[in-house]
Amino acid sequence: MPDFLRCGRFRLALDRPLVMGVVNVTPDSFYDGGRHASTAAAIAHARRLAEEGADLLDIGGESSRPGCEAVSLDQELARVLPVLDGLRDLEVPISVDTTKPGVMRAAITGGAAMINDITALGAPGALEVVAASEAAVCLMHMRGEPKTMQADPVYADVVAEVRSVLAARVAACVAAGIPRDRIVVDPGFGFGKTIEHNLTLLRELRAIVALGVPVLAGWSRKSSLGRITGRAPEERLASSLAAALIAVQHGARIVRVHDVAATRDVLAVLDAVQGRP
Repeated sequence: MPDFLRCGRFRLALDRPLVMGVVNVTPDSFYDGGRHASTAAAIAHARRLAEEGADLLDIGGESSRPGCEAVSLDQELARVLPVLDGLRDLEVPISVDTTKPGVMRAAITGGAAMINDITALGAPGALEVVAASEAAVCLMHMRGEPKTMQADPVYADVVAEVRSVLAARVAACVAAGIPRDRIVVDPGFGFGKTIEHNLTLLRELRAIVALGVPVLAGWSRKSSLGRITGRAPEERLASSLAAALIAVQHGARIVRVHDVAATRDVLAVLDAVQGRP
């Protein structure tokens, strides 16, 4: 495992878990769709998350919730680029959550330090865009596509299959010239997986950690937590914090969350218990 994650001009130490704050510039994301859809609202929210202690910010201009519809390249660029421009002075690395090479290229040019791709750089040309830059990349596992991924996902061995796909994508990145200290993997909780698949992956997360690159876990406010607790997305803070804590205890180095301040408090308690300053 690298000691640092290289994100453009940033070097993020991996000796403690990092908190990635979510900024959805969309009208239809499952939890906060529409709340930060304007450029001004998204910029203000990003700055608030940075003040709360986010180590990274993840800006998305296209929803990937189950059943969502794709948006055009131009529409996604119109949502994301003005927000990036408004955050140029922020001393926090900005990730852009996208599957489109055209958005990746423009975002990196506009200052993005990381690309977060639910298709693990699967689109033609995506690998080359990131390899030609200094940006980090998060490679996520997804079975199917957002519109249909939750229809009936089936695995013989979900941990082995997710690990195998991610290992192959890491190898492809390294072969293309992206060093391992710029690579993160995400098992894709909730992306083409049942609640049982998600819980098995969380329980056995160290099998993904064994790939030797930082693991990102995204459980914040997701429907699996609703299935467990019976609560709506706006009532899932406690369960989101529990899932983030368990993920970190099982080896995750980055947690992607909507609630930065509360997550930082939970991790501070964990640090205190473990005797860390």
